[in-house]
Amino acid sequence: MERIKALIADDDESILWVLEKFLQEKSIEVVKARDGIEARRLLHEPGLSIAIIDINMPGAGGLEVLKDAGESGSRAAIIIMTAEGTMKNTLEAMKLGAFDYATKPFDLGELEVMVDRAVEHVRMKTRLTNLSDRLKERLAGETVFVGKSKAVQDVFKTVGKVAHRDVTVLILGESGTGKELMARLIHMNSPMGEGPFVAVNSAAVPRELMESEIFGFEKGAFTGAVEGKKGKFELADGGTLLLDEIGDMNVDLQARLLRAIQEKEFYRVGGKEPVKVDARIIAATNQDLERAVHEKRFREDLLYRLNGVTLKLPPLRERKGDVPILAEYFLDRFAREFGGERKTLSEKAIEALENYRWPGNVRELENVLRRAVLLCPSLKLSLSDLNLPASRQQRDSLEEIISAKLKPFIERTDHRSKQELYSFMMPFMERPLIKLVLEKTRGNQVQAAEVLGINRNTLRKKMKDLNIKIMDIK
Repeated sequence: MERIKALIADDDESILWVLEKFLQEKSIEVVKARDGIEARRLLHEPGLSIAIIDINMPGAGGLEVLKDAGESGSRAAIIIMTAEGTMKNTLEAMKLGAFDYATKPFDLGELEVMVDRAVEHVRMKTRLTNLSDRLKERLAGETVFVGKSKAVQDVFKTVGKVAHRDVTVLILGESGTGKELMARLIHMNSPMGEGPFVAVNSAAVPRELMESEIFGFEKGAFTGAVEGKKGKFELADGGTLLLDEIGDMNVDLQARLLRAIQEKEFYRVGGKEPVKVDARIIAATNQDLERAVHEKRFREDLLYRLNGVTLKLPPLRERKGDVPILAEYFLDRFAREFGGERKTLSEKAIEALENYRWPGNVRELENVLRRAVLLCPSLKLSLSDLNLPASRQQRDSLEEIISAKLKPFIERTDHRSKQELYSFMMPFMERPLIKLVLEKTRGNQVQAAEVLGINRNTLRKKMKDLNIKIMDIK
């Protein structure tokens, strides 16, 4: 058990002597001050846990010392002593943060109870602080957005500029790109970072429950409301509220949300008194909100209110260079989580990870590696251990090839003129496809139609329209 250190401050030598002997018998280390100036200095002694200070001393009174301790952040539990047992002194001492108040002449039994409570209070406070610090370290370790690509670095720069400012942030990105993770990073680096981080997912909560989920409800507001409940907005007071998948929110509820954000107050469902809340708002979505506004699915005024600053998170397929970095990060993390030696990737496994398109983005990469680490007994993960969907890889690779061929042509096309591009391009796509399948079936049109998944008559018509002749089939 750690050694307790106490400060005793009084200009009466006999009081100092009695208190010193009393505390030493309890194995408490003692430092002494005979005036307020010395007491102020000693209050910042390393490891000081408690202080017993007289209210009347030369240099500075006990209440002045107490006030100074509060302003300077001293963690010591302070007991104030006085020969004047007046209510005014008691109230003033407690208001300034005194742990307790003892009147002279004091009973050593009562003082011992005060000291024991003060020691336990400091120990508990230290324990909670240590737990909080460890939790913050753990959250900071888990709240990491990994990437060195220019697209990610540009996002980091923007976050650095806006995190400490009181501005709403709209995060755009596909599912799995790390929108909630980015919101947490903004929260942790903002003035609200010590407050709560509360997320509500508009896509995960049924529409009929969404209003009470965000704003809470009063007892008796509806059948089954046997007691009141705070909503996510209220729980986020003093912190950050993440409105995830905001694009899925009901239009009627959007109007109420807009008023709550603007006025920083709202009514619970069934409530008659306004609830005032000061919370930073971050919204996230994988939808095109401008298109949703055009289609009347999203309020234009709410969009303007939310996109004080817009962050666009790139999909993983657009930052392939980050895939090996992310893989190394996840392998490090899984080694800590699951214990045992850290696993590595074979060259072919790394190559496959880089070539895969990752429709599920970073979340999919994390899940693929977690499964491989858990199921593979070897320390080196092979391509087969990753269990990537081969058919999807082939389809994505084919799409990339076609896109690469089409892109230069599309870029030369004037989008302002009528091109009938679809009708123009489709024969160039269909003709080689049908010819290759006919070659595969050696000109058998029945088999070719089955492979293509079309009717034989449709195949014959397309062959005629595309000028494909059986005699030309190799």
